[in-house]
Amino acid sequence: MKVISKYLSIIATFLLLSGCEEVIDVPLENAKPKLVIEANIKWQLGTDGNLQTVKLSLTNDFYTSDILPANGAIVTITDAANTIFNFIQTPNTPNYICGNFSPLVNETYTLKVIYNGETYSSTAKLLPTPPIVDIQQETVKGIGGKDEIHIKYFFQDDENEVNYYLLRVDNPKIKYAEYGSVSDEFFQGNLMFGFYPNEVIKGNTLKLGVQCVTLSHYNFMNKLINISSQNSGNPFATPPATLRGNIVNQTNPDNFPYGSFNLSESDTKEYTVQ
Repeated sequence: MKVISKYLSIIATFLLLSGCEEVIDVPLENAKPKLVIEANIKWQLGTDGNLQTVKLSLTNDFYTSDILPANGAIVTITDAANTIFNFIQTPNTPNYICGNFSPLVNETYTLKVIYNGETYSSTAKLLPTPPIVDIQQETVKGIGGKDEIHIKYFFQDDENEVNYYLLRVDNPKIKYAEYGSVSDEFFQGNLMFGFYPNEVIKGNTLKLGVQCVTLSHYNFMNKLINISSQNSGNPFATPPATLRGNIVNQTNPDNFPYGSFNLSESDTKEYTVQ
């Protein structure tokens, strides 16, 4: 009886505390805005790859999701033959667009951003990406015996290279694209696949994507995915922290930007859930 009374006391205390919740806004001191450079150049298989976008924005207040464009920057990408591709800002947006970019597999490119008197740069090679060769759907019993639809999409890894992949799924039931990262460490030269079990509903059309990325971009995205809580429920997930990419501030190294520079082919396929 003493044990029962103890647990009843704990339950009563919990109910009392949960019934007195109050939303409290903690005033946070805003740090100086930092530049965010999103320079993921993707050459979609089957296209000329001429139209490319680099996004420049500034960090904002903790309690807002508004995106602040970084206005007035000079953005260029230069290839190994010193051909310069200019990226021009679309007014009042973070998008800097180039309409005549010339992608070439295994070519080395250098990104240069001049913003507020400081120069940011990074160099990377444009990587090949295998096409999606098959898409499969299966129905399995989930928790509680409820049917769940799982989607797998397959691509062939190159046995002659160490490869890292960024996987993407656009689901009309989810507001933002969902990402995953995988390496071929244990699958060298094998048929690899992306696996998607999230909120798949018959009749919905998913957009499935695969992109080969550099090791630095793989590490960057892997940490970013964890920080964004897409792997929620994992007690070992990376906590929110400063995340540095492969772009360097040549003028003032201490004022490093957020973001990463990567170039590669990519492949996407649409699949309607049966």
